Amino acid sequence: MAAPLPAAPDTGRPAATKRYGWLRQGALLVLAVGCGMLVANNPFRPSSDNPDATARGYLRFKEILSYVDRDYADSVDTDRLADYAVAQMLEKLDPHSVYIPARDREKSDAFLQSDFDGIGIEFNLFRDTMTVVAPLSGGPAEQAGVQPGDQVMSIANRRVSGAHLTMSRLTELLRGPRGSTVSMELRRRGLARPLLLSIARSRIANSSVDAAYLVDDQTGYIKVSRFASNTYDEFKAALIDLRRQGLTRLVLDLRGNPGGYLDRATRLADEFIGGSRKIVYTDGKGEHYDSQTYARVAGEFEQGALVVLVDEGSASAAEVVAGALQDHDRAILVGRRTFGKGLVQQPIALSDGGELRLTIARYYTPSGRSIQKPYGASHADYSRDLANRLTNGELTTADSVRFAKELRFRTDHGRVVYGGGGIMPDVFVPRDTLAHSAYFTKLMSHGVARAYALAFYQANKAELEGLRFEQFNATFRITDAQLVSLAAQAAQAGAKTDAAAMRRCAPLLRNQLKAFIARSAYGPVAYYTVLREQDPELQRALHAVGDSTAQLALLGK
Repeated sequence: MAAPLPAAPDTGRPAATKRYGWLRQGALLVLAVGCGMLVANNPFRPSSDNPDATARGYLRFKEILSYVDRDYADSVDTDRLADYAVAQMLEKLDPHSVYIPARDREKSDAFLQSDFDGIGIEFNLFRDTMTVVAPLSGGPAEQAGVQPGDQVMSIANRRVSGAHLTMSRLTELLRGPRGSTVSMELRRRGLARPLLLSIARSRIANSSVDAAYLVDDQTGYIKVSRFASNTYDEFKAALIDLRRQGLTRLVLDLRGNPGGYLDRATRLADEFIGGSRKIVYTDGKGEHYDSQTYARVAGEFEQGALVVLVDEGSASAAEVVAGALQDHDRAILVGRRTFGKGLVQQPIALSDGGELRLTIARYYTPSGRSIQKPYGASHADYSRDLANRLTNGELTTADSVRFAKELRFRTDHGRVVYGGGGIMPDVFVPRDTLAHSAYFTKLMSHGVARAYALAFYQANKAELEGLRFEQFNATFRITDAQLVSLAAQAAQAGAKTDAAAMRRCAPLLRNQLKAFIARSAYGPVAYYTVLREQDPELQRALHAVGDSTAQLALLGK
C-alpha cells in the first residue's frame, strides 16, 4: 500500500503539531467536495454502497446553502460556512478525519517537509523583540554574518520589533521563493549603528533528527522529532556514523514525536528488526484498505542493546515503531504511555485546492494490539485525555494506569502487554513535576530563559569562544545572583516573582540556561548534552541500555 502520512494527535498544540495520515474515499468525500465547491466544476457522484442517502444529503446541503446565500438577511461568506459545515460533519466521525482548506494546506504540509526556502535562522520572541538564537550552519544568514543575540528590528522594510507579530507571522516574513532576497535591519551589542543586510533565500534543510552523538565510547543517542520525508535517510546516516565511532548500544528518543509518514517509520523500525517479521498491519472497511508491513532488509543495528524513550506526546508513526520493537522483544521501552493515535488517514486532494484527510483504517502492532485509544461522540472529551491522565495520576504513578484483562497480548518471548490505546513502556518514569510547574512553564513559555541566555552569550562571547565545549560543560555554573536577575526580568515580562517556586526549580533552571548558552556557543549537540544532566527519563534509559542483565530479564531472554 502507498505510504502517505499518518495524522498526528490533536493535543491542543499549535496548528503545526496537528497532523496527518492515510487512506480512503467514500460517500463523505463527495459531500465534502460538494460543500466546498457546490456545483462548480466537480460533478456529484453518489456512493456505490448507499447512493440514495448520499445523493439526498448532498442535495439537501446544496439547497440550504443556496437559500442562505440568496435570501439571508445579511451578507454571508458561503466558503467559510461550507468549511465549518464540513469540519462539524467530520468531527462526528472520529477525532482525526479533517478537512484542510486550500489557504491552510501549505502550513499544514510544511511540518512534513525536509527542507524549505528561507534564510535559515532560529529565533526567540521575548517582550515583542525578535532575537536570533542561532543561524543554521551553512545557511544564507550565517554566510551573511548574522550572529546569535542579534535583535531583528525590521524585515523587508517592515518593522517587527514592537509590532506584536506572532512567531508564525515572523517565520512567513523570513521565508520566500528560492533566489529572492530579503532585507533585514539588525541591532547588535557593541555596535552604535544597526546592521543593514540583504540576504538571498535558498533551500534550507529542515532536519527531523535533532541530535545524534555518543554519550560514551559505546552508547549512542539519537532523537527523532517527527517522521518527515527525509527522516529515514537522516537517521540511517546518523546511525552509520555512530557505528563507525564505536556504537554498540543505542537510546532512540521518540518523546514528543507526533508521527508523520508511515513508510519512513517502518523503514526505521526495519533497521532494528531482523528476518521478515511483521512491523505493523492496518484493518479497514473492506480488504482494499488492509495492509501488512514486514521487515525486509538487513538492518544496520539488528543486534545490540536498544532502549526507546516514549511519552504521552509520542503518537501515530512513533507508536508504530515503539509497538513493533516491544512486541518482538527487540527493545526496552522507557517513559510513559504513548498518546494512542492509531487511526489511519488518507490524504485526498480536492478540486478547490483543499485536502480531505479521511480515516480509512486502524493501526495494529504485530501482536494484534490496537494503538488507537477509545473515542466517543465528544471531541472535547477526547482532547482532554492528556489532562485527565494528569488528574488521574497516570503521569506520576504507574499503578494508576488501568488495563482491561481481555486486551492482554504477548510478545515474542511471552511477556504480557496490553492493548486499548497507546503503548505502555516496560520501565515507567514519572513526569518531572518541576519541569511542568506553573512558574517554570511561565519562564519558558514567555521566552525569558532563552532571552537571558542569549544576553549572557553576547556579553561573554569572547570568553566562551576561548573554551572548548568540554571545558565549558565541566566548569560553567549559573549563580544564585544570575537566577535573581532572571526572576526580575521575568517579573517585568509578566511572570510574577515566586521565591519558593524559584528555589524548587533552581537546579532545572540552571541546567536549562546552561543548555541555551551552549546552544548558541557550541551548537545543538552541546545543547542536548547539557540537558541530559537533568533528564530523568534519559538517565533511566542510559542505565537500562548499559545493564545487560536487566535487559535480558526485561526482554524475557
